[in-house]
Amino acid sequence: MTERRNLTRGICAALALNVMLLSTAFGQAQKEPVTWARYLRNTAVPRGVIDTFLHENSWAQFDPELGYILGNYMPHDGMDRSVTISTAQANGQRTSFMYVKRPCRINTYGDSFTQCHQVSDGETWQEYLAAHLGEPIRNFGMGGYGVYQAYRRMVREEKRDHAAEYVILYIWGDDHTRSLLRCRHASFYRHWNHQGGKMFHNNFWPHVEMDLTTGRWLEKENLLTTPESQYKMTDGAWMYEHLKDDLALQMYVFARGYIHDIDMETVGKLAGRLGLPPAGSAAQSSDQRAYVRQVLDKYSLAATRYILTKTGEFAKRNGKKLMVVLFDPGRVLPGLVEGRARYDQEIVDFLKENSFKYFDMNVVHVEDFKSFRLSYGEYRRRYFIGHYNPSGNHFFAFAIKDTIVNWLDPKPITYRPGQESLIDFEEYLPGR
Repeated sequence: MTERRNLTRGICAALALNVMLLSTAFGQAQKEPVTWARYLRNTAVPRGVIDTFLHENSWAQFDPELGYILGNYMPHDGMDRSVTISTAQANGQRTSFMYVKRPCRINTYGDSFTQCHQVSDGETWQEYLAAHLGEPIRNFGMGGYGVYQAYRRMVREEKRDHAAEYVILYIWGDDHTRSLLRCRHASFYRHWNHQGGKMFHNNFWPHVEMDLTTGRWLEKENLLTTPESQYKMTDGAWMYEHLKDDLALQMYVFARGYIHDIDMETVGKLAGRLGLPPAGSAAQSSDQRAYVRQVLDKYSLAATRYILTKTGEFAKRNGKKLMVVLFDPGRVLPGLVEGRARYDQEIVDFLKENSFKYFDMNVVHVEDFKSFRLSYGEYRRRYFIGHYNPSGNHFFAFAIKDTIVNWLDPKPITYRPGQESLIDFEEYLPGR
C-alpha cells in the first residue's frame, strides 16, 4: 500500500512538472476562465518580444514556411541550474560534432525530445549514438513542433543536399494535438515566459484541420510568412479574427479550464465525423470538459494517422527507409507503469497494421522501471529535468541502438565483421 501511495505521488509530481515546464498534459487553469473572445484577444504578443525574436540571437529563429526553426541561445534550464549551449547551422539543424565529415545516413525529425532541449549540443542522443556507431546523425528536431510540422520539415529537408536514406520521425506526448493548431502560442501563453523574446516560438505555422462538411483532411499553410507579418500577432483583434474558428484550439483551452464557453454544436459535428457519440445531456461544465477532451484526443490521433500515411507515402516515393519513434512520459508512460491502457493505443495498432517500422520508448521505460526499487517520481528524476537530462539522452540512445544497427545496411563500422571494418578504419585516422 505504501509503495502504491508513493507511486501515485510520484506520478502526480511528474505530471505537475510536465505541465509547468512543457505545457503538455491537461490540467487545472491558472486563472479564472474567461470568454473565448477575450481569451483570444489576450493572446496578443508584446511588440518587444517580436523585435527580439526577429533581430537578436534567440532560441528560435523565424522561418517563412514552418514559423520557426532552431536558433542560437544559452537557455538557463539545464541540469544543476546550468545554462545549456544550443546552437544551429543556418538551416536550423542542431550543431553536431561526431564524425561530421563522414557520410550521413540518418536524419531525425520531431519536437524538443528530438532536438534534445535542456542539454548542450554534445549531449543529445544523436551525438551519443553517432559516437558509438562511428557515423554522424543529423538533428532536425525543434521544440514545440507537432507531428505535422515535423513531417513538413522532413519533406523540405529531404529535398536538399543533406537528404538521407534513413529518416526517423519521433512522435512525443501531445504532438498529436499540436498538428491541429494554427498558432500553438495561443494555447499556452498564460504560463509561458518568453524571456523578452529569447524563448519566443510557436507562432503561426502550417497545420491540418478536418473539413466538417466532407470529413476530408485539409492541409493549411502558414498565415504569416514574412518577418514583418509577425507583428500582426501584437494586435489582439487580429488574433481573435484569425483564431476564432480554430476548433482544436478552442477545445484545448476549454478542456484545460481556460475559457467557460465553447461551440458544442460544432464539437458535436466533429464527434460525429470521428464516430463518437453526441454530448448528450452533459450539462455540467466538468462533464462537458471531459467530453471535449475525449473528442480532442480522438481528433488528434486521427490527424496523426493521416500524417503517418502521408509520411509513409513520401518515404516510399523517395526511396527512403522510415522509422517512427513513440514516447509520451506525460500521459502514456505513467499509465503503463500502473498497468492501465494507453490512450494512444490506436496509433500503435495503426503502425502495426500498416507495417511501419517503429520503436516504442514507453515500453522500454516500463521494463527499466521494474529494475529499480524506487517510486515513479524518484525513477523519473534519474532521467528527466522536464526533458531528458544528459543521462536520459544517453539511455535513449542505447535503448534504440540495436534497432538502428539492425536497420542500417551496411551496418555501422563498429558492427561490421572482420577485415571489412579494418579497411575502413584507415579513414578515421588523424590527418586522413
